[in-house]
Amino acid sequence: MTATIWQPHDTAAASGVVEIPLGIGGLVVQASAVPVSGAALELTWEVEHTGDGVAEVRVTPAAPATVRVAWRVPCVDVTAFWVPDSGEHRGLPPFWRRPRQTSLEKGAPVGALIGAGDVSLCTYAVAEVVRPVLIRTGVVEETGDFGFWAEHRAAPGSGLVLRLDLSGRHFADALAGVAAWWSAAQSAREVPRAARMPAYSTWYAMQQHVSAGSVERQAAAAAALGCEAIIVDDGWHSDDRGRGYGYVGDWLPSPASFPDMSGHVAKVRAHGLAYLLWYALPFVGRHNPLWDRVQDYSLTYKPHMNAVVVDPRYPHIRDLLTGNLARAVEDWGMDGLKIDFIDQFAVENPPEPGPEADCATVNDGVRLLLDELAARLPADAPIELRQPYISPGLWRHASMVRASDCPLSALHNRQRTIDLRLIAGPLAVHADMMMWHPAESAERVAAQLINVLFAVPQISVDLTAQSAEQSAALRFWLGFAKEHAEVLQRGELRPSRPDLHYPLVTARGDGVVIAARYAPVPVEAPSSGTLWLANADDSTAVLLTSALAGTARATVHDCRGEIVDRSTHAFEAAGTHQITVPTGGLLELVRSG
Repeated sequence: MTATIWQPHDTAAASGVVEIPLGIGGLVVQASAVPVSGAALELTWEVEHTGDGVAEVRVTPAAPATVRVAWRVPCVDVTAFWVPDSGEHRGLPPFWRRPRQTSLEKGAPVGALIGAGDVSLCTYAVAEVVRPVLIRTGVVEETGDFGFWAEHRAAPGSGLVLRLDLSGRHFADALAGVAAWWSAAQSAREVPRAARMPAYSTWYAMQQHVSAGSVERQAAAAAALGCEAIIVDDGWHSDDRGRGYGYVGDWLPSPASFPDMSGHVAKVRAHGLAYLLWYALPFVGRHNPLWDRVQDYSLTYKPHMNAVVVDPRYPHIRDLLTGNLARAVEDWGMDGLKIDFIDQFAVENPPEPGPEADCATVNDGVRLLLDELAARLPADAPIELRQPYISPGLWRHASMVRASDCPLSALHNRQRTIDLRLIAGPLAVHADMMMWHPAESAERVAAQLINVLFAVPQISVDLTAQSAEQSAALRFWLGFAKEHAEVLQRGELRPSRPDLHYPLVTARGDGVVIAARYAPVPVEAPSSGTLWLANADDSTAVLLTSALAGTARATVHDCRGEIVDRSTHAFEAAGTHQITVPTGGLLELVRSG
């Protein structure tokens, strides 16, 4: 970037800039460094082409330094800028905005500039997924380009490694390439079956009003509908029902609500459900007995949460936290954990560590904390994390990652789960818990489930109070999600138009195409095999396109799974065909030639 471009958030001048020709489309990457100590230093670099239009750039300093790489591409035919941060914004940010930071605790160092036709104009990723990476992206007003830079501390033995994809392929393929690139360098936790099957969560249904009896009632109903896991959220550890985190910290069951935790867990598991228990990992509340003991070992006080964030740089704090969480599995018979609020460790300007600390940075403390916890848990324990802590550095600590909270917002749940699917690697991606008003129609219940069809559904309503129609819709769509889990969750994913929140999404595998339609857009019928088409839109006149002539057998189900039509349809070459699919319904189309 030249000095004429306004960069209000740049705080340090770098040493000499090195120009690195990428060898793709005339793109030149600029590299610079700020030494940790001493004078200007030498940078060396190498470029490796790993595919058509894909290159890896490694910039290595002669001594420890903060290394930056910067580049620009013409902002031509651009439709969206994609990052996996759970935000709803897909527009083009200005380059002068504040840089964002990713680390083990929050975010992932990846993004994509997307053009017309859903092609990747420039997809970038950084190999450093544990320590902090600073990233800045946006429209350069002076030139009409889209500017990028990324920087982090680097050493002579490692350097900064950047992957750039300018292949022009579909952006989902470019991001799948990033996930595979990360996977080659990251170990991963085992993902058990329970992590990929529908789950019941207590949070929206009960809030903090949980008890052994209420959980057991929902467990029985959830198992009958096809769920294979239950996640008990906030409220189990305290009799407080006022929200907030003022009572968390020692993580002992409420004697009034859970007088026999081990016995209760056994009753729930007898229904065939895996049991996961929620923990707000970094917090100790003002009203918890541990409050006075942790004041000298905390990072910050969160007034709106009525709790402090404890400091993982201290071994005794890590011992406290890992012991509390491991007790659920070791003593009470839980299958796994829901670990919340890891991102809260990422505080700005943390205090200097005291003499009892065994590491200098909070980032290192979080890494040690998670390593020590993993050592105490079974390798196949289902562990849930959540946006925005989605770094590939966490793959060895979790088996599932959930979309961030978006109660009753089907659109946001769809966007967030698809965003996660694109870069989640081996993890099972879970939807935010689905809830609805008791008077909601079965069609809208089904539409919510279709909006998260390519993720694992989590349900959070009173299952014992559902109408017959609501229960039928739930049973039908949970059954479909289980039967087709392999294609839905691990098939070739093709989301369209990220600038429009993915109005059409498809997954392919083993001669099957599963599509979900969220707007009145046409759907391509495969030339052979089976198409399953789920309709979450209000328009029921579905337009199918076909490149080849032939016939197809069609079976149409309503939102409850009842068959409402069976017919045979003839397709003309390169023609279109209209078929009626009810809102919340499902079409099975089998091509016979």
